[in-house]
Amino acid sequence: MYEAANLLGNQSSPYLRQHAENPVHWRPWGREALDEAISTKKPILLSVGYAACHWCHVMAHECFEDIEVATLMNELYINIKVDREERPDIDQIYMAALGAMGEQGGWPLTMFLTPEGKPFWGGTYFPKYSHYGRPGFLDVLRAVNGIWHNDRQRVEKNVAALTQHISARLDAKTERTELDPALFNQFASNIYGAMDPVKGGLSGAPKFPSAPFMDTLWLSWLRKRESSHRDIFLKTLQTMLQGGIYDHLGGGLSRYSVDDTWLVPHFEKMLYDNAQFIRHATYAYCQTKNNLFRVRIEETVAWLQREMIVDGRFASSLDADSEGEEGRFYLWRSEDIPEDDEFQQFRKIYDVSENGNWEGKTILNRLNSIPLLDDATEVVLKEKREKLFAVRENRVRPGRDDKALTDWNGLMIRALSEAGRALARDEWVGLAADSYRSVSESMASGRLPHSVLSDSRLFPALSADYAAMINAALSLHQATQDNAYIHDAKHWMKMLDTWHQTDGGDYSLSANDSTDTIIRVRGDQDEAIPSATSQIIEALARLALVTGDEELRVRTIRIAENALGRVLQQRYGQAGILNSASLLAEQIKLVIVTPDKDHPLMKVADHIADPRRIDLWVQYDKDQKIEIVPGGGEVTINKPAAFFCRGFVCFPPVETEAELETLLQSAS
Repeated sequence: MYEAANLLGNQSSPYLRQHAENPVHWRPWGREALDEAISTKKPILLSVGYAACHWCHVMAHECFEDIEVATLMNELYINIKVDREERPDIDQIYMAALGAMGEQGGWPLTMFLTPEGKPFWGGTYFPKYSHYGRPGFLDVLRAVNGIWHNDRQRVEKNVAALTQHISARLDAKTERTELDPALFNQFASNIYGAMDPVKGGLSGAPKFPSAPFMDTLWLSWLRKRESSHRDIFLKTLQTMLQGGIYDHLGGGLSRYSVDDTWLVPHFEKMLYDNAQFIRHATYAYCQTKNNLFRVRIEETVAWLQREMIVDGRFASSLDADSEGEEGRFYLWRSEDIPEDDEFQQFRKIYDVSENGNWEGKTILNRLNSIPLLDDATEVVLKEKREKLFAVRENRVRPGRDDKALTDWNGLMIRALSEAGRALARDEWVGLAADSYRSVSESMASGRLPHSVLSDSRLFPALSADYAAMINAALSLHQATQDNAYIHDAKHWMKMLDTWHQTDGGDYSLSANDSTDTIIRVRGDQDEAIPSATSQIIEALARLALVTGDEELRVRTIRIAENALGRVLQQRYGQAGILNSASLLAEQIKLVIVTPDKDHPLMKVADHIADPRRIDLWVQYDKDQKIEIVPGGGEVTINKPAAFFCRGFVCFPPVETEAELETLLQSAS
């Protein structure tokens, strides 16, 4: 029975709740909405977006809040709203369909579907009337309705072609490809060749943090000692963190820069971008001891603590807009910043001028002063930033998406655990542990939700949620050597296997008891974060290494080889799979046998970060016998020492801090 009402008011997504007052009769995605379309024989209008999306807000104001548009939508279609952050499986399916039509992807995603949920036409942003070279939404609604009723043969032809394309792209069947270092090295060379040698990042505009590609370059440096790959990684990170894409007053990285210089950000701040940059800055600081990286981590953790914690978990994002204007909260007029002697140096270093550097206003940045200055000058600059921050605190804030996504929280828990360990900041590890505990306590029947907002839970979780929580648990274990986290990781793996494993031993993004998708997506495709498949491979590889589970290691290699076969067929958007598979080609374990966890050998290992390495602490007991690697035989321990192993080959034990530091630095 069709209900003439908007049904988004009780959803767990703030983005969906933003549309609860629209005159459009929105439904949340699900079996009920699809069944309603089938019973009414109406096509579906699917709109996909997210809370921090600028053009989603624009289309909402122009179209979905407009009575004329809403009346037509309600008359002709079953209208479904999806938060892409809550349902990335739905988003991937219909974004792939849009790509098959030759259209540029983006959000809002606007797709027209059969009542069974199969796509036949679509686009992205549409204004109410023809504008910006785009057709008007009123015209689109009428035209698509006309095709649906008068040219069903064309619709069915489109459905068949698009469904075939989606299946080929998102559920490819291929032969396995063996792990081959040459494959990983060639891919890293290809990425390096696409980088901007002057400004860092991928050449051209816009410039994204491109975390999976950054991982590729850093792993290449560790694996092959390709110094050029290390250097472009460091240049990219350093330039990005001194550009306008970074919030120099409040901390945190924006989504991307619209130009090719890292100056003009798309001002939304996403949790996942900041989690990944914290990890990269941790690597960079451990390698270079450049205080820029340490300071940016400190500032961003302070931002997280100040603005992003909701009920013990991390919120998803901050909007780009405030007071109806993109970037308004972050921009400065020249007259808002004093011109007295006290601020003259600040104005010069942070690119403040009378005419501004963007649309007559100033985006604070240090692109013309990238290296940190002397300590005394940096202290003075910090004082000036704090004064401007206090002024900015009185402005109307951008909206915050309060939902806590399990996979994004897992990414941040891992980042904080690693940074806290490497920089000896126990309070960061504690912050990670608090969030981990909060996410874990949101379970029901042993299963995680994908999203939490107050008392609302969105079940079931995605495979990426379990993979991210395995990695989070293992990183907390590395920071604390508390074996309870290994127990947790095994539980998350059991849930992953139970609800996401396919007949062939691989994994699907959606749970196997989900009934509202036209295809079970594998989750191979990277987006702003590594794909679900890549996170699964890395999680299982790390768990096999920490537990010495040879059967799990062999199974993970098979999963990785299956995924590599698909990568070679698709050849786009699978950097994450290549990165995680490369970890299996050279697994590194460090076993430290000492009387306590605060031993100097442990401290050495803590401050040399290496994403390939698993560290295990064993309490020293003279003449005890331990097995360092599975099947390698027992070793008798005579004195505290560290055992470094690559694969099944272990180096002679080292007993001093200097020896261990030399060994780990040469390996990382």
